[in-house]
Amino acid sequence: MKVVLFCGGFGMRLREYSENIPKPMVPIGYRPLLWHVMKYYSYFGHKDFILCLGYKGDVIKSYFLNYNECLSNDFVMSNGGKTIELLNSDTDDWKITFVDTGLHSNLGQRLTNVREYLAGEEVFLVNYSDGLTDLDLTAYLGRFIKSDKTACFLSVKPNLSVHHVTIENENIVTGIQHLTKAGIWLNGGYFIFRKEIFDYIRNGEELVEEPFRRLIRENKVTTQKHNGFWIGMDTFKDRQLLEEVFSSGEAPWEHWRKDLKK
Repeated sequence: MKVVLFCGGFGMRLREYSENIPKPMVPIGYRPLLWHVMKYYSYFGHKDFILCLGYKGDVIKSYFLNYNECLSNDFVMSNGGKTIELLNSDTDDWKITFVDTGLHSNLGQRLTNVREYLAGEEVFLVNYSDGLTDLDLTAYLGRFIKSDKTACFLSVKPNLSVHHVTIENENIVTGIQHLTKAGIWLNGGYFIFRKEIFDYIRNGEELVEEPFRRLIRENKVTTQKHNGFWIGMDTFKDRQLLEEVFSSGEAPWEHWRKDLKK
């Protein structure tokens, strides 16, 4: 199943990184965030990727054109370094389509700009490319396939250290509690779409604004509540947290490493 990855945003809240590289290329360990997202999908058998490029898309192209498998795989070196034998590989069975979808395009425009590369796909996967999760993708996808819905996304609990405030007339506070305990669910991405999604996107519209409202009116949107691990990388603090989790050696999204330990 094809996987559409949005990689063209400016990442303004990660300015110290995004002035030089696009947000999906911010490193987590020795690989960029985008690689971790792709490796996650690859583990579940989805290895045909469409990258929606925009801001500094050349950086993403250059990374894969000069990809070094040895950084994340075991290998044998001989003949003074002249011969490298990889013991396993990340990307030899990946197919990656690189598409310039515009510098200032919104997500709805980026998706419609790659529609031709999704020809023949009844169902496809879409990701913001800025968050990681331990979600069982196979089970998630299976539930969607059995439904009659057009769109699905992951709902997650907020991990922000702020308080949710309830206010009534004359600015009277009637409640305050930590956001994680306020019963609020956020759109965590990890979309699944049927091809009919394109019937709901008008020219210039943002993906989860007007198109989703039309789908919701027709009862064609579903979600899955996920209480497991999910972190979206919007700020430098989020990046630090992901780095700490990765450095622990027990990163929840690295399903492939769990298999190696069995």
